[in-house]
Amino acid sequence: MTLKKTLLIVGLLVLAGLIGFGIVQHNKAGTVKVTTGKVVRQDLVAMVSGTGQIKPKTYVNVGATAFGRITRLDVKEGDHVKQGTVLATIENVQPSATVAAQQATIASSKTDVLSNVAAEKTAAANVQQAKADLEQKQLDYTRAHSLYDERLISKQDFDAKQAAFDMATATLAQRQAAENQTQAQTLSARAHVNQTVASQRANYDALDKTVSRAPFNGLVTNVPVREGETVVVGIQNAEGSTLMTLADMSVITAEVKVDETDIVNVRLGQPAEVSVDALPGKTFKGHVTEVGDQALLRTTGIATSQSTTGTEEAKDFKVVVTLDDSSDQLRPGLSATAKITTAHRTNVLTIPIQALVERDPDAEKVFAANGGKPKPGTVEASMSARPKTVQGIYRLTTDRKKAHADFIPVSTGITGATEIEVLSGLQPDEEIVTGAYKILRGLKSGTMVKPDNTPEAAPPTE
Repeated sequence: MTLKKTLLIVGLLVLAGLIGFGIVQHNKAGTVKVTTGKVVRQDLVAMVSGTGQIKPKTYVNVGATAFGRITRLDVKEGDHVKQGTVLATIENVQPSATVAAQQATIASSKTDVLSNVAAEKTAAANVQQAKADLEQKQLDYTRAHSLYDERLISKQDFDAKQAAFDMATATLAQRQAAENQTQAQTLSARAHVNQTVASQRANYDALDKTVSRAPFNGLVTNVPVREGETVVVGIQNAEGSTLMTLADMSVITAEVKVDETDIVNVRLGQPAEVSVDALPGKTFKGHVTEVGDQALLRTTGIATSQSTTGTEEAKDFKVVVTLDDSSDQLRPGLSATAKITTAHRTNVLTIPIQALVERDPDAEKVFAANGGKPKPGTVEASMSARPKTVQGIYRLTTDRKKAHADFIPVSTGITGATEIEVLSGLQPDEEIVTGAYKILRGLKSGTMVKPDNTPEAAPPTE
C-alpha cells in the first residue's frame, strides 16, 4: 500500500505539473514580445535635406568681343583677379590702324577750323573798313547835296558823290555777306571735327574690345582657349566664343535639390547647415535665399513644363542656400549637402516615429473587446467596407500584472530626425509600443504583450 500511495502521489504531482506547464505555455502563446518607449518632453527640430553643388552667386562667361587671334593670355585657371585686370588680348592691327587714320583726319579738320577762324577775322576787318568808308562817303554825299542845292557845284560833281556813296553801301553789304559766309564755314568745320571725334570713339571702342578685362573681383574657373587660337564673336558658350569663366567668390551658394514631399516646408530665410564632401567634418552656416517654383524631373533635371513625356517619376525642386561666410577652400562644382531647419519646438511631447500606425478605430474597439482577436462577422464586415483609418499608437495598459496594447488615436506636429511631436492623445511618461516593425504591422488592441527592450545581438562576423 505504501508503494502504491507513493506512486499515486507522484502521478498526481506529475499531472499537476503537466497541467501547470500547459497553462503557462498557453499564456505564452497568446503573449507578444514588443519593444517599448516613453512619451517624453524635449526640444524638437524639423529638418529637410537636399544634395547639390557649390555655386558662386555671380559668375560670367567672358566671351570674345572681337574676331581675331589671341596674342596673349594674362591669366590661368585658378587665378584670383581684380576688377579691370587684363585677362586676354586679341590681335588689333586693323583697329589700331583705323584709330591712327581717324586721328589724322581729326587733326586736319581742326586745322580747317583754325583757317576758317582766321578768314572770319579777315572778313570782320573788311566789314569794319567798309563801314568806315561808307561813313566818309555819306558825309561827302551830304555836303555835296547842300552845295548842289545852293548851285555851288555842278550836277556832275553831285552825281559823282552820290555814286560813291551807293558804291560804299554795296561794298559794306558784300563784305557783311562774306563775313557771314566765313562764319558758316567755321561752323561747318567744327561740326566736321565733332563728327570725326564721334567716329573716333567708335574706333576706340572697337580697339578696346580686343582687350578683355575682368568685370569684377573673382576667381578664374575655366579657360577653354590657348594663345594663338582664333576666336569669334558668336553665341554664348559656342566653341571659340568663350575666353574663360569668372566667378565672384565673395558670395557663395549651395544649389541643392529637395524632394517634392519636403518642399512645402521650405521657406525663405530659414537657417541651414551645408557640408561639402571634399571638406569632411566641416560645416558652413547659411540661409535659404531662393525656393524654386518649377518641379524638376529627378532623372534628367529638366523642368516638367519642358518635358514632352507624361512620366510620373519622382520630382525635385531647386533650393538655393547662401552661405553666411565665404571660404578660400570652396570651389565651384564641389558636391554639397544642405540641411535646412524648417521648424523648431521647445519642450514638446515627442514619440519615436516608428511607433505611429494607421488603424480603423472602430475595428480596434472590437479587437480590444475580444482580447486582440477578431469577432466573427464584425471586424471582417467593417474591413470589407473600406474603413476610415487614423494615425495613432499602441499604449501599454497593465492589469493584474498583465500588459496589453490599446490603440490610441493621436494628432501630430513637426517631424524630427527620429521623433515626432504629439499634439494630443498622450501624456508624459506613458509607455508605448515602438516595435518591432513586423509586430506593429499586425498588432491589434487587446493583444497581450511583454516588453522586451533587450538589444539584439550583433550577427557573427566571419
